[in-house]
Amino acid sequence: MNALLPALRADHAHHLADGHLDALEEEAVFILREVAASFERPALLFSAGKDSCVVRHLALKAFKRRGAGGGFEGRLPFPLLHVDTGHNFPEVISFRDKLVADSGDRLVVAHLEDSIARGTVRLAHPLESRNGHQSVTLLEAIEEHRFDALIGGARRDEEKARAKERIFSHRDGFGQWQPKEQRPELWTLFNTRHRPGEHFRVFPISNWTELDVWLYIARERIELPSLYYRHEREVIRRKGLLVPVTAVTPPQAGEAVERLPVRFRTVGDMTCTCPVESSAAGADDVVAETLTVTHSERGATRMDDRANEAAMERRKKEGYF
Repeated sequence: MNALLPALRADHAHHLADGHLDALEEEAVFILREVAASFERPALLFSAGKDSCVVRHLALKAFKRRGAGGGFEGRLPFPLLHVDTGHNFPEVISFRDKLVADSGDRLVVAHLEDSIARGTVRLAHPLESRNGHQSVTLLEAIEEHRFDALIGGARRDEEKARAKERIFSHRDGFGQWQPKEQRPELWTLFNTRHRPGEHFRVFPISNWTELDVWLYIARERIELPSLYYRHEREVIRRKGLLVPVTAVTPPQAGEAVERLPVRFRTVGDMTCTCPVESSAAGADDVVAETLTVTHSERGATRMDDRANEAAMERRKKEGYF
């Protein structure tokens, strides 16, 4: 009977979710349309991770029309923006490129390698995590393309610093976030005024949870990179995490390489993103697993967020997304 509990809970969650998901979807679509109406040069931050795929799907519903075959027709009123660290998982880049080729979405790629070449990013070690350095490349892309609003897939349940942030998050002329100077958000009234050189980060799924995201992925049949589902991968155990064996995360002396069935709960720089053991082969299976977890996906799988509790807030103040 215990083995059946996750499946029974998942069925119950699906049964109760539709009205809840409809309300979350309606709020997110409203926010996306507010962005399009209020800003001149918005962009959608797109890592090809599950949250950005959900936000993109919501944007399709907000701005495109349904064709005779059930697919979406038309064009989004803003481009997708990907900050490429050069240490992305190959499955993610392949998924991104195929999605853009099939959909006709406009894609802007900001390469961290270009920031290194310019000297604006300096690495202490060739294999160090590039995750935190993305802030520099992002701010350079904002300046180059004059983006005044960036739509992101961050959620408040992910991490303490993200729980502090407003849906419309003002950034100053240096791209920095000031937690104590956030604007009030009463009902559905958003203050989008900004001076030249300033911009906003906008988070349409702020009020969603990881479970909401997976229930929505399952309901809407949203395609994701394959590494979000069960696959065999070589890993090593390090500091309580399963570290994938890659060219930038090789085994250290004394570490044993294991081949395990795993999936990723979040994706990012290969140097700091870890999988979890899993048998979930599809979105419904992930829903069942998510109902039993006790740690957020960032806390359970991101090495950089374990440095200290203030790590994310410090990076966000500096321009991180």
